[in-house]
Amino acid sequence: MSDVIADLTLVTAAEIADRVSMSAAIRGLQDALRGGFDPEADLPRTIQDVPHGQLLLMPAAIDGAAGQKFATVAPGNPARGLERIQALYILLDGETLAPTAVLDGTALTSLRTPAMSAAVVDRLAERDAGDLVVFGTGPQAVRHVEALQAIRPLRTVRMIGRDTDRTMAAVGSARLLAPDAQIGAGDVSDVRSADLVVCATTASEPLFPASLVRDDATLVAIGSHEPQKAELDPALVGRSQVVVESRRVGLSEAGDVIRAIAAGDLHEGDLVTQHELFTGAVPAASDRPRIVKTCGMGWQDLAVARLAL
Repeated sequence: MSDVIADLTLVTAAEIADRVSMSAAIRGLQDALRGGFDPEADLPRTIQDVPHGQLLLMPAAIDGAAGQKFATVAPGNPARGLERIQALYILLDGETLAPTAVLDGTALTSLRTPAMSAAVVDRLAERDAGDLVVFGTGPQAVRHVEALQAIRPLRTVRMIGRDTDRTMAAVGSARLLAPDAQIGAGDVSDVRSADLVVCATTASEPLFPASLVRDDATLVAIGSHEPQKAELDPALVGRSQVVVESRRVGLSEAGDVIRAIAAGDLHEGDLVTQHELFTGAVPAASDRPRIVKTCGMGWQDLAVARLAL
């Protein structure tokens, strides 16, 4: 065994869970943005199509640290009882770029994605927002309940899915994460009463009409990083304040944004970046819905991975 491999710290999924709480991950991401980091400067990732899915390589270098995530997206995995997104994360010494640790990237992704959503929602949502609707039944859908519970005391949670058994399993898992909320299965009509809406699906077409969304609602769309897919109605995107990770990512990967622009409902100049929101250059809107659209960026993984070490 080489000295490099012998010196690597291995961090398992259980160790990530023990070392980094959801609240800590949220604070870590917020601290990076409040400290002036601009995701526009994040290194671009590469996405390669392969049989049965995609390979993603996500590098990052911030605050004297560096790392890379090797991720896979396999749409057929949930039917096999496996996670759709799986990964390994390699943390590097910021100066020598020598590998110092290997982390369970699947667990890291499962934590940082909802933490990123909640970090931004915390800046946008009404202080008394507590009625949540979640589209999706997978790990991300469930962990978004945990993340939003960390920033707002949830009153009700409605989980919406296409498969009854999976929906009820997601309801059971969510109850463990937000025991004080009333949690059950729901339907599209529940969007009318929702303060918070999370879309964590593999849908290619909008999940609900724009007319159902209240002007004081905050929405999260994390289901896709593909330009041809969208979970949100272009008309809804057009009437909302839309916060993206960066303009580069929003205009190249965020199907919800790309479709709304193509339909003439949204203009590039309407987009607000996380950097603009956290530095105060653009305030949160109070007269229309707020949308958090993320596709996932390498800096987010690096910020949370460092907390685990």
